[in-house]
Amino acid sequence: MSDIAEFERRIGFALERIERGFATVKARAEQSAETPAAAAAPAAQDSGEMSDLREALDAERTANAQLSERVRAIREKQETTLSAMEKKLGAMTRAHEAAQTEITRLKRANADLVAANAALVEAGAEPAPHLINRAMQAELESLRAARAAEAAELDDILSGIAPLLEQAEAAATEANDHA
Repeated sequence: MSDIAEFERRIGFALERIERGFATVKARAEQSAETPAAAAAPAAQDSGEMSDLREALDAERTANAQLSERVRAIREKQETTLSAMEKKLGAMTRAHEAAQTEITRLKRANADLVAANAALVEAGAEPAPHLINRAMQAELESLRAARAAEAAELDDILSGIAPLLEQAEAAATEANDHA
């Protein structure tokens, strides 16, 4: 971005020089209109200055066009990068929310399992069948929640690996195309 500021400064300076040159030429033309005999010699000099000024103006216009093209390319790259980052943020937010949901489910299932096991311990050597059933259901739910949490974690890992695999495939395809 410092290059852009430098180009802008140079273009501004060149335009000021051109303005001063035109003002000088105009003043000389006005003077030569007042004295027609003296106008013949400076006229040739003025056309040389005008030619130089036009060349300088053309060079600055070219530099300005190049600068504008660079700025446009930088903006496009920033917009593309921003769009990709927003998509990635959205995907990561959804994955985080899914993981939080699974963590909450796992905590609830583990709390139920602890309560069921405490009830079994209190029942002693001969627990009631409904307590055994409750403990088994709580353990089953705890296992399901743990598996769901693991699946969510695997999805996060796979979503992180997917861009790397795409890059590797693109590089392999490019290498095969060049071979």
